[in-house]
Amino acid sequence: MVSGEAPQTAGSVRVDVWIWSVRLTKTRAQAAAACRAGHVKVAGERAKPAQAVRVGDEVRLRHEGRDRVVVVSRIVKKRVGAPVAAECFVDNSPPPPPRELALQVPVRDRGAGRPTKRDRREMERLQGLPDRADPDRR
Repeated sequence: MVSGEAPQTAGSVRVDVWIWSVRLTKTRAQAAAACRAGHVKVAGERAKPAQAVRVGDEVRLRHEGRDRVVVVSRIVKKRVGAPVAAECFVDNSPPPPPRELALQVPVRDRGAGRPTKRDRREMERLQGLPDRADPDRR
């Protein structure tokens, strides 16, 4: 084992540290912020950053628009490399949506100016939004 890695099989560790250690978030601050915002659940309950996580716990994380569901199989206290991190949890996450179905932001040409009422109605029609014009309003 490399001296910088610290995989452990027993005990517990803070949930924000574990999420960061197994590379589910890029920074520990992001992991703590996700906990504070209610995006992390341990065993179905909302988790604070300092909550302990143990082997066998199910951790649910909503990060970057994706839900991750992982089961803790190994406790780590220090950030480890990707191959070791992959061994520290069992990923039960649903598959990510295809890129074609991901949220597509409409793009307007630069310098085209503000859309006209006709342009707005056309964009709403293409997006499948209901028409704003209410016949009862007059």
